[in-house]
Amino acid sequence: MPRFSIIVPSHGVAGRLGQALDSVLAQSFGDFELIPVCDAPGSPADDVAARHAGRDSRVAPVHAPPSEGLAGARNAGMRAATGTYLLFLDGDDVLVPGALAALDARLTRTGEVDVLHFEHERVPWWEGEPNNPAAPLLASAPDGVFAPDRAPQLTGVRLPAWSAAWRRAFAAEQCLAFPRGHFTDVGWGGLAMLGAERVAVLRAVAVRHLVRRQGNRLNLPGEHHADLLDQAELVLARAADLEVPADRSGPLFEQLFAAVLKTAAHPRRLTSGRRAFFRRASALYRRHRPAGFRPPGGSLGVQHRLLAAGSYAAFAALRGTRRAAARTVAAVPRPRGLRTRLRYRMHLRRPLDAHLAVYCAYWGRGYACNPAAIHAKARELAPHIRSVFLVEADQAHTVPDDVEYAVIGSHRYWEVLARATYLVNNANFAEGVVKRPGSVHLQTQHGTPLKTMGVDQSTYPVVAAATGSFTKLLGRVDRWDYNLSSNPHSTRVWERAFPGSYEHLEYGYPRNDVYLTAGADDVARIRAELGVPEGARAVLYAPTHRDHHSGFVPGLDLEAFCEAAGEDVVVLLRAHYFYDRGGRGSGGRIIDVTAHRSSEDVCLAADALITDYSSIMFDYANLDRPIVVYADDWDVYREVRGVCFDLMAGPPGPVVRTPDELARVFRDGSYAGAESAALRARFRERFCPFDDGRAAERVVRRVLLGEPPEALPPVIPLAERVPAPAAATQVRS
Repeated sequence: MPRFSIIVPSHGVAGRLGQALDSVLAQSFGDFELIPVCDAPGSPADDVAARHAGRDSRVAPVHAPPSEGLAGARNAGMRAATGTYLLFLDGDDVLVPGALAALDARLTRTGEVDVLHFEHERVPWWEGEPNNPAAPLLASAPDGVFAPDRAPQLTGVRLPAWSAAWRRAFAAEQCLAFPRGHFTDVGWGGLAMLGAERVAVLRAVAVRHLVRRQGNRLNLPGEHHADLLDQAELVLARAADLEVPADRSGPLFEQLFAAVLKTAAHPRRLTSGRRAFFRRASALYRRHRPAGFRPPGGSLGVQHRLLAAGSYAAFAALRGTRRAAARTVAAVPRPRGLRTRLRYRMHLRRPLDAHLAVYCAYWGRGYACNPAAIHAKARELAPHIRSVFLVEADQAHTVPDDVEYAVIGSHRYWEVLARATYLVNNANFAEGVVKRPGSVHLQTQHGTPLKTMGVDQSTYPVVAAATGSFTKLLGRVDRWDYNLSSNPHSTRVWERAFPGSYEHLEYGYPRNDVYLTAGADDVARIRAELGVPEGARAVLYAPTHRDHHSGFVPGLDLEAFCEAAGEDVVVLLRAHYFYDRGGRGSGGRIIDVTAHRSSEDVCLAADALITDYSSIMFDYANLDRPIVVYADDWDVYREVRGVCFDLMAGPPGPVVRTPDELARVFRDGSYAGAESAALRARFRERFCPFDDGRAAERVVRRVLLGEPPEALPPVIPLAERVPAPAAATQVRS
C-alpha cells in the first residue's frame, strides 16, 4: 500500500497537466501512486497522462466524464486509490519540491491522523509575488495531534481540498465523497472535519496554486452561485444531526455565512436572482443559527442581522451605500499610520547625523549577537558616536541599563532610522527604511550557513514561503554596504544567496570574541548564574528549527539521556530563537536556557555541545570543546530545508543517529576522545579562521572609524589562540 494516492483532475487543463504530474514524479519521496483523472480516452489530457504512465509505473490514469465536474473526477480518483493518505492536486497546480518528504516526516511524528492540513502558495498568473492564505488559519492550531474541538476555527470550509492530506480509511468509514455541483470543497471540507477525530497541521507550503488570469471560476457571474447554499445546507444539516456543540458550530456557521454574504453583496457574481438567493440564505440562517451565536462586529455584523431579519431591501441599500463609500475612500490616503509616515519623511529631509549609529538584532528580540558586540566595542573605541539599539516593546526590559534604545514602531524609532549615518543589523531593517546617500549599512549575519539561505531557498519552496518575496529580499540586500563573514565558506554562500554590490568583511563574528577573551572566573560565574551544579558535566543541547515541524520538538528524551549518559551529566536546553518566547520550564537535570539573553554565555558554561544542524556548532567550535552531532533526520532535513554542504562528510565530532548511540559516546568518553578532537581540529580550520577575539575591533575601526583594511589588527593564527577554559570536570573512561 503506497503512502500517498495523489489524485489530479485534468479537465480543461491539458496544457499544464504535464507540469503538475512532473512536480509529483520529481519528488524525493517516492512511495506514492499518481492518479490523473482524464475526461475521455484519446483527449489531450489523456495523451499527456498516458505518456507519463508509459515512463513511470506509479502513474495510473482513470476516466470521468466532464459532465460529472470536479467532484465526479475526484470521486473517480478516490475509487481507484489504494494509498494510506489521499492528496488532491488540481491539474494546473504543482507540488513544491520536498513536499511529500515533509508530509511523510510530519505524519511519522504525529502517527495516524484523519486530516493533516498544510499551507499553500497562491501565485499570480504573471508570476508575481505569492501569498500564503492558509498560514494565519493554521498558526493558532495546536502543535501536536488534536481533536477538532481544540481548534474550532479549522472547520474545513476555508481551505481547499488540496491543502490537506486525508486518511483514506477515514474517508471510507465516513462515506465521504465530494458533493456534486460547484463549491464542492466547501461541502467536502466541512463534512470531513465534522467526522474527524485526530487532526494535525504542517506549517509549511506543499502546493503552489497558479491563480488564473481570468480569476477563479467560482468568482465569475452565473447561476452556479446558488450551489454555495446547497453546500452550506449540507454541512449545517450534518452538524445538526451530530448535535455539534456551540463552540464548534458557531465558527462553522460564521465561516459559511461569511462566504454566503460575500456572494450576496458582490456586485457582479449574481447578475440575476439576488432576491431569491438572499431569501433562501435568510431561511437557512434562521434554521441553523446556533444557540447563543453572536454576529461579528462592524459592517459584517450588520449584514448578519439583516439576513436574520430577512430584510432584503435594507441589505440592498446597505450594499449600494458601501460601494459608493468605497469609491470615495479609494481616492483618499488611508489615515492609519499617516502621521508616522509624514514624520519619517520629514526627518528624511534633515541632514544625516554623522555621530549616530542604530543597531538591531533578530528583528528586535533584544540586545544580542553581533550587533550587541559591535555596539559594546564602539562605545570603547568610538565614544563620540551615539548608539541606539532597536527592540520590540516586550523586550525593552532586557536591554542593559546603560544602553540607549528605541522601541520598534515608535516615532523615535523612525526618527533615528531616518537620521543615522550607521545602521547595523544581523537580519534586515523594516521594508520602509530608506537607504540615504551617505548612510552606511552593515549586515552582520547571525550564523555560518549550513542550510540554504536567501535566493538559494527558491528551489526549496517548502521553506521559501517563510522568506516571503525574493524581490523584496533583494531590495533589502541592495541597502547593504558591508556584509560580515566569519569564514571563506560563508563568503561564498553569501555571494550566491544574497547577490549585491556590497563589500565582504572577512573579519570573524564579533559575538564570538568572548570565547577568546573570557577566563575561568567568567565561566564559573556564568555556570553559577545558570544553576549548573558544581562538578557536573554541563551538556548544551541546541537543536535547530525544523520547517516541517509546527513547533518546538525536543527530538530527545533529555531526562532519559541524563540517566544513560552518567550521573554527573546535566543538560542545558536551548531551543532555536523562533521559540524563545515559549516556556518549557526546567526540572530535574534539565536547565532550560532558551530565554537566556546571551547564547555566548550558555556556550561558555557548557562542557560539550549536542546539536543537529544548528549554526551554533560553528561558534562553539571556537572554544575547542567536544561537539556531538545528533543526526536522526539528516536525510529529511537535507531534502526539505536544503543544505549548502554535506555535514556528514566533515562533522565537528562524532555523528550519532539514535538516543542509545548518543548516550553511549558520553558514557564511554568517546565524545571527547582523540578521534573527536581530530574531527574538531579539521572543522575549526575550515570554519574558524577569523574568530580570534578581535573581530569587533576590526569592524568598528573599518566601518565606524573609516580606517583602511591594512591598518586593522591582523588575525591571530588558530594555533596561537587560547580559548576560554572549560569547567574543571573529569572525563570518564
